[in-house]
Amino acid sequence: MADGRTDSVLSDDEVAAALAQLPEWSGDHTGIRRSVTAATFPAGVTLVDRVAEAAEAADHHPDIDIRWRTVTFTLVTHSAGGVTAKDVAMARTVDEIIQG
Repeated sequence: MADGRTDSVLSDDEVAAALAQLPEWSGDHTGIRRSVTAATFPAGVTLVDRVAEAAEAADHHPDIDIRWRTVTFTLVTHSAGGVTAKDVAMARTVDEIIQG
């Protein structure tokens, strides 16, 4: 993080370094995203529900797109205008939920 604050927009290099630790994610300073294919549509909705609970607890909410069994999570701190440490932390949480 550029100045240690969780609401500071990360540079492209900082995002790249974070993504190196999040191999299922891609993106840049404008947003990071991950798609996952669930076994069934209801399983995808259940995954979204679990992520929604964690996001609400963290007070940091991803954009979520459901297309049949494919769920895409996009993280960006809109109020900051780009990816922040909050997004990286939420991506880790999403990964933990997906891994079950």
